[in-house]
Amino acid sequence: MKVKENVVATNKKAYHEYFIENTYEAGIVLVGSEVKSIRLGRVSFVDSYIKIEGYKATLVNLHISPYEKGSFFNLPAKRDRTLLLNKSELNKLRALVERKGYTLVPTKIYFKNALVKIEVGVAKGKHTYDKKQALMEKELDRKASRYTGYDD
Repeated sequence: MKVKENVVATNKKAYHEYFIENTYEAGIVLVGSEVKSIRLGRVSFVDSYIKIEGYKATLVNLHISPYEKGSFFNLPAKRDRTLLLNKSELNKLRALVERKGYTLVPTKIYFKNALVKIEVGVAKGKHTYDKKQALMEKELDRKASRYTGYDD
């Protein structure tokens, strides 16, 4: 069976602000008009994060714009949404967040065989000097590819 993935949006700021050490795939509970809006790419990851309470993972502050042609089915754009994870995955993520000081951030939202999936990144915060170092390496790679004529 061939799996078709269609990436809708990526959280580039998460890769700049955090070291993403591990990723997990999770389903997300949505309403039909939200799925249509995601298909149009009307998603924003600004200030979104994931919290775990009990045996429930919740995605907070993900902005999904209301579907224009939806009527009373449209819900608030920044409501909390439940993530669908296995119990073992939830326990593993809870242990990382509580004991080691990691945080959970959404890194990507995509369609996988007509289902909306979200990639959850286990992240550790970067310091300012780490961010500067990453920008300098990126600039050096850009200059090197310009001189050699090859792009990665």
